[in-house]
Amino acid sequence: MAIEINGTTYETDEEGYLVNLADWNEQLADIIAKTENVDMTPNHWEVVTFLRDYYNEYQIAPAVRVLTKAIGKQLGPEKGNSKYLYELFPYGPAKQACKIAGLPKPTGCV
Repeated sequence: MAIEINGTTYETDEEGYLVNLADWNEQLADIIAKTENVDMTPNHWEVVTFLRDYYNEYQIAPAVRVLTKAIGKQLGPEKGNSKYLYELFPYGPAKQACKIAGLPKPTGCV
């Protein structure tokens, strides 16, 4: 699969995750979000930015439990809970948010 923007092609795997993480940009994230039926708000971007920073530091996409705990630690308990994250990313905060963030599918996600 591939996504094309202004003549540039971005390769994705069969599930829609970017093949080359360095290709990621906000415009591409918006397009991926639309295919996921997610309307990006500042709260969505906050989680996406958090995930990209987390990945840059640890070289791994966090599973949902780790994500929830880490977000709670950094952004506060009102954002570090499953209910809040599932409202933003209904198909799975780790799986769906990582796809939009241009990261690989988290380990343990089916």
